[in-house]
Amino acid sequence: MTTASDARTRNYFSSVWSNRFIIAAIVQGAVITGLMLAFVAAQTLTSGTNIIEFLSLSFEGPAKWIFLGYIFYMILIVAIAVTAVFYNHLEITMGRQIRGFRSFLAWIHLVGMNVGGAATTITMIFAGLAGSGVLGIIMGGSDSLQENTAIMDQFITPIATFTAVLSIGVISGGMAFIMSYLRKLPYSQMRI
Repeated sequence: MTTASDARTRNYFSSVWSNRFIIAAIVQGAVITGLMLAFVAAQTLTSGTNIIEFLSLSFEGPAKWIFLGYIFYMILIVAIAVTAVFYNHLEITMGRQIRGFRSFLAWIHLVGMNVGGAATTITMIFAGLAGSGVLGIIMGGSDSLQENTAIMDQFITPIATFTAVLSIGVISGGMAFIMSYLRKLPYSQMRI
């Protein structure tokens, strides 16, 4: 049975790592919103070429990377928010404090997921813009869309590098989860 003092104590205890990941998800949501607003603003400021119509009709070539990057970015934001739920479960429900080496792993998780994931998806979007010729129109260097698939080759290494950073972050987070989940609590901290 839960008493009033237990409820008050529980309200004061919050999940530090859950809060960090929620803030990160909010920031990432703002970043992708800003990117898409900039994309729409560029569309309205360019000449008579309808970039959105072109992209919707040309999903076979480099233009698909714009869509893939955007979709993966949205998935990344959801993954960051869901990660906050996992940390909340570990810290609040299970009473596992994430300190020491596990905290170091959680920091790698937070940075790797946010920096590596965002950089991967933004690079994919930029590669699609450059390869489809849309970037040339937006920057004012061209009046027509000229697809350039050869330019896509220079994005392979950065995308792979950023994906490695993302992977290291996610693996570190998985290790922090497992180590925290399996950690034995001292008898004084056990919830009965």
